[in-house]
Amino acid sequence: MTDNPLPDHEGTALFHRTMPFTARLGVEVLAHGADLVRSQLAWSADLCTLGDALHGGALMSLADATAAVCAFLNLPEGAQGTTTVESKTNFLRAVRSGYAVATARPLHAGRRFVVVETEIRDNTDALVAKTTQTQAVLP
Repeated sequence: MTDNPLPDHEGTALFHRTMPFTARLGVEVLAHGADLVRSQLAWSADLCTLGDALHGGALMSLADATAAVCAFLNLPEGAQGTTTVESKTNFLRAVRSGYAVATARPLHAGRRFVVVETEIRDNTDALVAKTTQTQAVLP
């Protein structure tokens, strides 16, 4: 993994337009498609806890936004959007520099629910967190 993968400007604009909070966090999209959505969040002192670790809420926001776009890109025909109904995150290590990179993939894309699994990795490609999320399909 590189220190700062090149952003996908179209995907970043989509994130920021549909979820303005991602602009405030500084989330950049690296890739977006129905099979995979990847985004990154740069380490920043104002997003940290004591000990200079990225706050778990910032990491969960990165995972939630990345999974939401993945779910949206897997909507059945005629659906208008999704909303998160369940999200579970396991944290495995801290991010104290560089970037957190989230990769979301659909596990199930049905008529009523989309289930997405998201991995967050650091600059060394070490697994930082794993999130499984269920998104309800909005008719």
